[in-house]
Amino acid sequence: MNFENNVVVVGGCGHVGLPLGVMFSAKNLRVVAYDIDRELVERVNSGQVPFREPGLEDLLQKSLETGMFQASTDKGVVSTAEHVVVVIGTPVDEHLNPDPVTVPRAIENLMDQLQDGQHLVLRSTLFPGVTRLVETKVKASGRKIDVSFCPERIAEGRAVEELGSLPQIISGRTSTARHRAETLFQVLGIETYSTTPEEAELVKLFCNSWRYIKFATVNQFFMIANDLGLDFERIRGAITYKYPRGQDMPGAGFVAGPCLFKDTLQVSAASNNNFSLGQASMMINEGLPLYIVSRLLGRYDLDSMVVGILGMSFKAESDDIRSSLSYKLKRVLRFRAKEVLCADSYVKGDKNLIEEEELIEKADLIIIGAPHNRYREIRTSKPIFDIWNLNHNGVTI
Repeated sequence: MNFENNVVVVGGCGHVGLPLGVMFSAKNLRVVAYDIDRELVERVNSGQVPFREPGLEDLLQKSLETGMFQASTDKGVVSTAEHVVVVIGTPVDEHLNPDPVTVPRAIENLMDQLQDGQHLVLRSTLFPGVTRLVETKVKASGRKIDVSFCPERIAEGRAVEELGSLPQIISGRTSTARHRAETLFQVLGIETYSTTPEEAELVKLFCNSWRYIKFATVNQFFMIANDLGLDFERIRGAITYKYPRGQDMPGAGFVAGPCLFKDTLQVSAASNNNFSLGQASMMINEGLPLYIVSRLLGRYDLDSMVVGILGMSFKAESDDIRSSLSYKLKRVLRFRAKEVLCADSYVKGDKNLIEEEELIEKADLIIIGAPHNRYREIRTSKPIFDIWNLNHNGVTI
């Protein structure tokens, strides 16, 4: 069957879908980004990337000029492409329980547009067993559609680089599904690695949980060293200095964003809440803002002080505030400090933020919430707590 387009990306104007769609279009595939957010679609069609992703906007503008890429709110575009890539992932509800039926429900909502001969690619994080459930629903519809799960594993801010370099996990129940997925992603000039769908689901979840646990380990080390009056960064420096078995030890800091905590929760749920290591990691990482405030209370009279938080995004050089622990720190401090001021030159849309220069001027105490490189240049006599050690003055509090 001949299709008008090569790829349609469902959820195609977000952090996961837009970089993938633009990269495919840069390789001469005709791509449509389908998204229900009309404002996002209009911005993308005007050549604007609605979030910070270095190098992506130039590629988007070129693809728009060549006609190989467009964004649309018309659900009907789903029926026009050979490959339908769905970047909707498994969310966690207000009770911190994964909702495994969200993705199958989304596929059901697309079923009136799906056509025989299409290739359905699930792309975002899936709760174990979701791929099989989607396959069951597709089969029950009577449509002849190949289903694969090819998890996204890029780091936000490195999409252009990593989509064209990192190996892609490929999974499918049939050899045809695996072959179609492999052929699609090899267009990007990358290697592929084949697994079963169930293995691929755990590849994504285990990878993010592993990183989350590593960060929790060093955050616990930081607290232990700090409670003993020692500088964790000096200890870490000795561990990592020309010692190969210590090279992968990261520094302490806030661990947040839309993936690591959520995916650790999903592994815990999939194991009937027997993932004790992951659960302990969540307590450590989510408890870090509380620990910082408790230590500050032991040194300063916060009730009479204006405290400033520099950096509200969840990671360095990013404008993404999803699940950012800087906002949790703000909530805790508002209960303890005279006033809390927040600033981040990357973050747009938060009307409560002030200019960074104003914060530095007005605050009595400054906390680095996100380790943006620009904060390495801060010069002030006021106390700065910098768990990231941007200025190499240590992290003891």
